[in-house]
Amino acid sequence: MPPGKYGMQEEWEKEGDQGIMMDFLLPTGIFLKFLVSRNDTIKSIKKMVWKNARSEALFAALGDPDAYVFTCINQTAEREELEEESRRISDVRPFMCVLRLVAREGDRVEKLTNTQISLLIGKGLHEFEAQKNHEVNEFRTKMRMFCEEKALDRQRLPWQQWMEYSFPCDLEPCCSPPECGNAKSKNTKKLFINVKFEASDESFMLQQDPQDLPVALIRSALKKKATVFRSVRQEPEDYTLQVNGRWDFIYGSHPLCQYKYIFFCLRNGQNPHLTMVHHSTISKYQEEQGQMCNQVFKSRSLSRPPPLPLKKLVVQAGLFHGSELLCKVVTSSEVTVCSEPLWDQKLEFDINVADLPRMSRLCFALYAVIEKAKKPRGTKKKNKKADCPIAWVNTMVFDYKDQLKTGEFLLSTWPSVPDDKSDLLNPMGTVEKNPNVDSAAGLLIRFPNIRQHPLYYPPLEKVLDPKHFCTGITSLKEIMDNKNYTEFFEDEKELLWKLRSVVRDHYPESLSKLLLITKWNKREDVVQMVGLLRNWPELPAIHALELLDYSFPDPAVRSFTIRCLRKLSDGELLQYLIQLVQVLKYESYLDCDLTTFLLERALSNRRIGHFLFWHLRSEIHVASVSCVFGLILEAYCRGNIHHIKLLTNRYLPTLSKSGSQKMTAEDLKLCIRQESYVEALSDLLADKCRFMDSKMKPLWMMYRNPFVQGDMVGIIFKNGDDLRQDMLTLQMIQLMENLWKKEGLDLRMIPYGCLSTGNKMGLIEVVKNSDTIANIQRNSSNSAATAAFNKDEKLEKAIEEFTLSCAGYCVATYILGIGDRHNDNIMIRETGQLFHIDFGHFLGNFKRKLGINRERVPFILTYDFVHVIQQGRTNNSEKFERFREYCERAYKILCRNGTLFVNLFAMMKAAGLPELTSFKDIQYLKDSLALGKSEDEALKNFKVKFNEALRESWKTKVNWMMHSLAKDNRP
Repeated sequence: MPPGKYGMQEEWEKEGDQGIMMDFLLPTGIFLKFLVSRNDTIKSIKKMVWKNARSEALFAALGDPDAYVFTCINQTAEREELEEESRRISDVRPFMCVLRLVAREGDRVEKLTNTQISLLIGKGLHEFEAQKNHEVNEFRTKMRMFCEEKALDRQRLPWQQWMEYSFPCDLEPCCSPPECGNAKSKNTKKLFINVKFEASDESFMLQQDPQDLPVALIRSALKKKATVFRSVRQEPEDYTLQVNGRWDFIYGSHPLCQYKYIFFCLRNGQNPHLTMVHHSTISKYQEEQGQMCNQVFKSRSLSRPPPLPLKKLVVQAGLFHGSELLCKVVTSSEVTVCSEPLWDQKLEFDINVADLPRMSRLCFALYAVIEKAKKPRGTKKKNKKADCPIAWVNTMVFDYKDQLKTGEFLLSTWPSVPDDKSDLLNPMGTVEKNPNVDSAAGLLIRFPNIRQHPLYYPPLEKVLDPKHFCTGITSLKEIMDNKNYTEFFEDEKELLWKLRSVVRDHYPESLSKLLLITKWNKREDVVQMVGLLRNWPELPAIHALELLDYSFPDPAVRSFTIRCLRKLSDGELLQYLIQLVQVLKYESYLDCDLTTFLLERALSNRRIGHFLFWHLRSEIHVASVSCVFGLILEAYCRGNIHHIKLLTNRYLPTLSKSGSQKMTAEDLKLCIRQESYVEALSDLLADKCRFMDSKMKPLWMMYRNPFVQGDMVGIIFKNGDDLRQDMLTLQMIQLMENLWKKEGLDLRMIPYGCLSTGNKMGLIEVVKNSDTIANIQRNSSNSAATAAFNKDEKLEKAIEEFTLSCAGYCVATYILGIGDRHNDNIMIRETGQLFHIDFGHFLGNFKRKLGINRERVPFILTYDFVHVIQQGRTNNSEKFERFREYCERAYKILCRNGTLFVNLFAMMKAAGLPELTSFKDIQYLKDSLALGKSEDEALKNFKVKFNEALRESWKTKVNWMMHSLAKDNRP
C-alpha cells in the first residue's frame, strides 16, 4: 500500500458533535447505513440499529439485542468486540466507519470484565496472549488464582474486618492531642462531639475524653438514645461511627484524638460531627460487592539518531550480579556497518559455570567505532577512534524456572544515550526485550549446551554447608563508624567477610555493606552468605528498603527484605508505595516476592490498592515496563471487581484546551449531557470550572459534595506536565510532617494530594480558601503576608499558624533543594498556613538566567515573612527566636532520619526523573542532611544557612519583582 493516511483517525480527532455516516452489517445479511453522533454510546447506537431494522426483512430473526455484540477493526488493525457499551463511538475509534453485529459467544461476563480491564489498564489483554511466552502465561494463571482467592476470602470476612479493607482508618502518626506550638502543658480539655443516628434528624452533643476509644463514644450515644427515646438498649459492637459528609469511618482500638478528622477539629476548636451506622448497612455494602465478584468468578516509535560517520560495529558483553561485574568484559571483533552484520564468534567469560550466581545477568552493548574530528594544525596528537553507543539489551543467564539457558534467543535492543560514553553496558536496565521490534535492532545470540541434560541452579537446601561458617569474634566498631556507607579498603573487606557472623550479631543493620563485599562470582562465598541470611535478625524498614536496589538481586536477599517489610503498617506501606513500585523495575522475573507482597497488601486495603493501581497505570506507556505493570494491573483488577466498576464510572472525558473560556463551559455542559459520562460528571459544577493561567492551561474543576449542602471539592487536571516529581516532593513533605509529629512538633504542613494518572497527566487537590502571595500583594496596599488573614480576633492564631508552617517549609525546601521559588508558587490559607506548590526543580537544580543563578538563598525567608512572625513589631525578638527554634528543632529531627530520605530517593532512580538519575543527584540531599557529621556540626552548618537566607532576602524580593513584571508582560 503506498504511503499516505488511511482510515478515520482524523475524523475521530475532530471536536464537536458532528454526525458520521456509519455502515452496519447485521447477522441476517441486512445492510444498514445511517448518521450517528460522534458522542453516541455503543448502547444507544444498538438501539438505533434495532429501530432502523424494524422496517427491514428478517427483523423477527434478530431477537434480543443483548444476545448480540458489535465488532470492528480498531486502529491497530485488530478485530475488537465492543462489550463495554457505555463507551462513545469516538472513544472506540474504529479504523473504518463499519460496525458488524454478531451473536455473542462464550461467557459474556468474562468478556465484559476482560474489556473493562483492558480499557482501565491501557493495554489489551490479547497482547499478553499474543506473546506466546510461557513465563507470562504461568504468571497470569498463578496470579489470577491468587487474587481471586483473596477476593473470595475478603467477602467471607465479618463486617468489622471487612471495614478494615474497604474503609481503612485515617490516623495521625501519634496518639497525643494536638498542642499549640511547643506548649509544654498537655491538652486535657474534654471533647464535645455531635452524634446522630442514620435515618434520623435528631442529634446529641456528647462529651468525651480525647483519649477515649471509639467504643466508649458509641456506648455513650446508645445510652443517650435509650434515655431520650426510651428505646431498647443495643450493643455497641453492632455500630460504627461515620464522619458526616465523607466515606471516613472511626472504629478500632485507637484514641479518638488520633483519628485525622477529630485531630483536625481539636486543633481548630471545632466540634466533630459523626453518624452512628448500624452493621446491617455495612453488611449491605459488603453483599453488593460480593454479588459483583461472584458473577465474574462463575462464569512509541523511537526517534533515530542523526547519521554519523560509522566505520565498524562491535558488540560488548559483560556478566553482572546487580551492579557488580563478575569477570572481565569481553568484546567481539569489528565488522563493517551493514543492515545485517554477522559476527559468528564465540564470547568466553573468565568464570566457571558453577560460580555463576542465581541472578547472573548477561548485558550486551552494540556500538560503532567512528573517527574523531580532525585536530587543528599544530597539535601533535594523532586522530583517535571513538565509541558511539547504539543500543543495549540484557538477559538473564538462568530462566524463571532456575534452568541455565540454552539455544538461540533473539533480543530486541533498546537505544543507547549517545551523551554517556563512559559505560556502554547498562546492568541497571530492564531484562525485557524492546516490544517495538520494527524500530529496534535485533541481536541473535546462542547459549551453548554444556551438558546433554538441562542444568538447574540447585535449591538452597542442597548447597548450604554449615562447616564453612566463620566463628571468630573481634571488634568491628572502628571500621563501621569510620567508613561512610560502602567505601572500604581491600583489607577491611577481608576482615568484614571473615567476621560476618559478628556483623550479623552486633551490626545487623549493616547487611548491605556485607552484601556489597560478597564475591558473588565465587560459589563458596555465595553459599556462606545465603546461609547467614537464614538467621539474620529482621531489619526495620529504614534499613531494609535499601536492599531492594538493583545492586542486591539475589532472590534470598530480596525474600529476606520482603520478610522485613511485612511488619509495615498499612499507613507506613502507603508512605513508601511510590518507591516500592519503582523498584519493581529491578526484578528479573515476573513471579517475585515483591509483586506478591504488593498484590496481597493491595487486596487487603482498598486505599493501598487504589494508589498501587494508579502508580502502575501512570507508567503503562513506558515500553520497558508495559508488560510487567500491565500483568500486575490485570491481576489486581481480577481480585477487585468492585474497584473496576468504580474506576470505570469515574473516568473523565478528555476535553480540548483550545477555545475561549465561554466555549469551555459549553464543552463541559455538553459532556455532562452525554450518556457515558452522566455518573462521572453528575456532581460537576460546570459554571465554576475554568482553564488556569499557566503554560499548560490546567483545568480547574469544582464538584459539589453530595453529603454536605453547599460544600464543594476542587481538583486541578493537568495535561502536559509530569507530576511524578511533585508526587515525590509532597511524599517527602508528608514524611517530614509525620516525623515531626512523632517528636511532638506540629508545623501545620499542607502536603496536598497529587496523583499522576498517565503520560504527563494527573490530578492535584485544590486547597480551599487560599491564594498566592503574588495575588495577595497585587490586591492589597499592604504587601505583607498579613493581608491574607481574616482581620478579626483570630489574627493572633493565624500568625501562629503562619510562623509554624513557615518554619516547616523553610526546613523542607532547604533539605530537598527546592528551586524556582517565587510569589506565584507560595500560597497562604485564610487560617494563616503557608505552603509551597509546583515542585519542578529539586535537589539543588536552581533556575539560571544567562548563566547566572537566579536563586541565591538556601530557602525563602523575606522581611515580609519576618514582619508577620514578629507581629508587626521590629523589636519583637522573642517571637523571631521562637521561630528560629522551630526551624532548628525540625532540622535536627530530619538529620536523625537522614538515611531514610537517602534510601527513598535512591529507590527512585528507576523512575527516569530528569533531575534524579544517579547517585550523584542524591549528593545534594546527603550534604543538606549533613550525613556523616555529628548533630552539633550539622546544626552549626544550618545556622549559617539560616543567617544567609535572612541576610540575602533582598535578592529574593528582587527576583519576585522580576517574575511579576515578566508575568504581567506575558502576551
